[in-house]
Amino acid sequence: MNKIKIFVISAVFCLVGLNMNGQTDGPNKVGLKGFLNGLDYEVNAGTNIGGAAPLPLPAEIREINSYSPNLNLQIGATVTKWIDAKQKWGASVGLRMETRGMETKATVKNYGMAIIQNGEELSGRWTGKVQTKYHSQQLTIPITAVFRAHPRLRINLGPYLSFAFNNDFNGYVYEGYLREGDPTGEKVSFEGESRASYDFSDSLRSFQWGMQGGVSWTAYKHLLVNANLTWGCNNIFVSSFKTVTFNLYPIYLNVGFGYLF
Repeated sequence: MNKIKIFVISAVFCLVGLNMNGQTDGPNKVGLKGFLNGLDYEVNAGTNIGGAAPLPLPAEIREINSYSPNLNLQIGATVTKWIDAKQKWGASVGLRMETRGMETKATVKNYGMAIIQNGEELSGRWTGKVQTKYHSQQLTIPITAVFRAHPRLRINLGPYLSFAFNNDFNGYVYEGYLREGDPTGEKVSFEGESRASYDFSDSLRSFQWGMQGGVSWTAYKHLLVNANLTWGCNNIFVSSFKTVTFNLYPIYLNVGFGYLF
């Protein structure tokens, strides 16, 4: 949260500074006016489809029984600065509020797990069924290069930074057994309607980064249709978290529309 506050405060001061510069006379005003002439402004909205996935699929996950992307909405704004007279090349900076999430059910074997049973935590290796819900609300800043391949088509590529202010990663296990400690430990079985919950929310990262690439099509004079793929480059869990023995990377396709001023 401290990083988010610092960013918001910095952005406010930058906007105030630009406004004050715009009100001055002389060379500074002329230079700022010239800079603003090469800017495009866009507001956009859409939905994220994807999930947090291991790459490649580890041996512990034997089968994906079900998957739901949930409703992951996003809203934001993008500023693009064209750097050549023909406006073929540019650079853009965006700011968006977004939700990323998914729900899955899987069959696993020797899957790292820490469950709650009768108020006590048991950790070890789980074999059986597992239900997982991942939900994260984030403030994301994409910084991309832009190429106008056609008067109506823009292509963008570059890194993004995300700051999560609300994280959840929880679920339950059922129809299986837990080996405490390691695969040879004491066996704790769950059969029929018996299940045990788990919650790894406190071990999720508040900062994520990755790459974004996509296209924007000008359907009408001001209406844009956007599609962007974001690929996380770091594990959604902090490095000290060892219960889940493989990394999970957030991979999402964002589709939506924008209004170009």
